[in-house]
Amino acid sequence: MKKKIKWKPLLVCVAIPVLAGIVSGFLTRGGMGTFENLYKPPLAPPGWVFPVVWTVLFVLMGVASYLVLTADAPQEQKSKALKVYAAQLVFNFCWSIIFFNMRQYFFAFVWLVILWALILAAAILFARVSKPAAYLMIPYLLWVTFAGYLNFAIYLLN
Repeated sequence: MKKKIKWKPLLVCVAIPVLAGIVSGFLTRGGMGTFENLYKPPLAPPGWVFPVVWTVLFVLMGVASYLVLTADAPQEQKSKALKVYAAQLVFNFCWSIIFFNMRQYFFAFVWLVILWALILAAAILFARVSKPAAYLMIPYLLWVTFAGYLNFAIYLLN
């Protein structure tokens, strides 16, 4: 049986990470100028790629959180998964400030490793509630892996 989409919760779930990204982008808006002047490793994309990719990832993670929220699963499982999801979203938000505003590239890398672990934990917990939700977290995990490469290389090069 096909489940009916609950539009209000879906929009709220998508809005939360998207708004977090918008606020983070606003707080670090001067950072891309600094980023452009840093020595970067091979494979570093142009600056315009980041907001495009992050917007897609925020929408995907919002949909994933909606699937968990509305899944037919024990409330305790859903709650635990969504708490880890919220924690990774906070870590994601703070990373930009550490990297762009504070320019603490090594600390930002360590922070990113913790973020990566939280994303993996959220995806695993999501999988116990909704496999599609977990699959939607995979591009995010891959992008943060790539961001880790960029972050660590920037630390070494600058």
